[in-house]
Amino acid sequence: MGIPEALAAPASAPEPLQKWGLAVSDAANVHDIVAHWVERRPDGCAVRAPEGAEELSYQELWRRAGWLAADLARRGVSPGDLVAVAQDRSVDLVVTFLGILRAGAAYLPLDGLAPTSRLADIVAGSGARFAVHAPGRGAGAGGRWADPASWLPEGVEALALPRTDPGAPVPVIASAGDDPAYVNFTSGSTGRPKGVVVPHRAVLRLALRSRFCTVEAGDQVASAANPAFDATTFELWNTLTAGATVVVFPSVTDLPIDEWTALIRTERIDTMFLTTSLFHTVARERPGAFGTLRNLVVGGEQLELTAVNRVLAAEPPARLVNGYGPTETTTFAAYFDCTPESLAGAERIPVGYPLQDTALYLLDAGLNEVPAGETGELCVGGPGVALGYLGRPELTAERFVTHPATGQRIYRTGDTGRLLPGGAVELFGRSDRQVKLRGFRIELEEIERSALACGLADSAFVEKVGEGPTASLVGFVLPSREASAEVAAAELPAALNRRLGETLPRYMLPARWLVLDRVPFGSTGKADRARLLELLAPAAPAAPAAPEPAPDSESVTAALAAIWQDVLGTDRTVLPSDNFLDLGGNSILAMQVAARVLKRLGVPVDAGAVLLSDTLGELAGHVGAETGEVAVP
Repeated sequence: MGIPEALAAPASAPEPLQKWGLAVSDAANVHDIVAHWVERRPDGCAVRAPEGAEELSYQELWRRAGWLAADLARRGVSPGDLVAVAQDRSVDLVVTFLGILRAGAAYLPLDGLAPTSRLADIVAGSGARFAVHAPGRGAGAGGRWADPASWLPEGVEALALPRTDPGAPVPVIASAGDDPAYVNFTSGSTGRPKGVVVPHRAVLRLALRSRFCTVEAGDQVASAANPAFDATTFELWNTLTAGATVVVFPSVTDLPIDEWTALIRTERIDTMFLTTSLFHTVARERPGAFGTLRNLVVGGEQLELTAVNRVLAAEPPARLVNGYGPTETTTFAAYFDCTPESLAGAERIPVGYPLQDTALYLLDAGLNEVPAGETGELCVGGPGVALGYLGRPELTAERFVTHPATGQRIYRTGDTGRLLPGGAVELFGRSDRQVKLRGFRIELEEIERSALACGLADSAFVEKVGEGPTASLVGFVLPSREASAEVAAAELPAALNRRLGETLPRYMLPARWLVLDRVPFGSTGKADRARLLELLAPAAPAAPAAPEPAPDSESVTAALAAIWQDVLGTDRTVLPSDNFLDLGGNSILAMQVAARVLKRLGVPVDAGAVLLSDTLGELAGHVGAETGEVAVP
């Protein structure tokens, strides 16, 4: 039977009716719903970018998207084709996505954090013949978006987003519900990224009659996600199918935290999505930052109870929702309203209840439902389930299966959990080796395979250690004979990450590598990962040839050392010669350091300065120049 959807709808939960007389059954595709709002609110703001003071009404958005649709049709793009998009989040990005849908095609958003070699492989494997970019609107993505022709594979044309009417007829395409709307590529355990093909009906299941997050006409919805991250689906289409406004918003990592939180208020944001790690960061530093929001949806990793309670005790949003769902189930499949009442006595925050028109099942290895309270694999059914993996029929057959009792097509998430007495689902972890880190889904095997392919390792093992903002990837490597001859053991970690950086995004590079002289094996003959992790236990550091004194407790250096030690969660004394990244730092933790420096010393420090300073001493020199190296109270 699965988990009843009715359990997901407490009496107080909003269940808005479709306004303006449009029934859900009348809509077969996403752009039909947007067209409806073009008729109803032609002059209403559809998308705006505060930074560039740029905005488009629904009528203007539709018109410009029509220019692109006409240009694509003139070039031979037809229903069922896939068009790559090489752009950062922007007004142009929204025009591009809608234009591709109006042409009857599906869009493939590319990840600006990925190396160009990886992007080229994805585009080549997708079969796309065009990649739409927006020249003249900033380099973006390290400059690669300005000239994608320099890295696109042969046979793929870089196409500039039209700025004027191309004079070609705009196609009128009545896409069906099962026609692809977009493809998102995710990390793959085989070493190849997987392209998840999401149809129109899955997007409509997410956006219409939304139980987990109500968006209304005229609302302001922040768009802060990486375009290649499936949260963009929620940010854009839940907004534009409701007659609301997409507000192109900076990421928390783009600005000092106080400036970012002030923007929520000055831009009158009603609804926002944040990855779990970013939420945890803001919750620790500015727990009252979300008080003006009507909806805050958080998702991507296990949500920390302490962080949620801190926000609820400060100035909480009207609604704080834990959202759960793999890309294969179209952004969200389950949700849980976080309130003092719902969390009373809880030790762990559940992923909760099924979204609208969604079925959740907890199944054993034979796809039989497990009794309530027992552990099973979470499987998802309903119109939100994707079509499968692009060009990967064997993998599609493995993960998208038929429920033997209901005959329903379901997706096996690989997450294990149980049904709580109140009807909510609580997850425990993965049945495979996929992890979430700072909102990114990562297959650890992909990193291991890439490390072996570099030629520097005979064996490589990667694990995620820690939770929340302090989580990181740690690698263990047994050098190859060639590497031992070419690279000193102390230099191997840096050399390995340089090689990996040519094919993997930065968020997939381990923060630390331990060089092995042998691989420990367990009783089954497999590598003993538990013993590898034991190598991470802190050991007494060898005394340096010239011992470095701890900083004066009254100096700026000492204040920074104390902040680093607290944020990084380390017990050892932080010395002026220490490097933030080497100690396990990352961009999210650097934001925390910057916020605490401002609060304690009154000096504004960019998170980038924390990351780019070679040592604590160098950062202290920068801060000291602003403070006059005064004693810290």
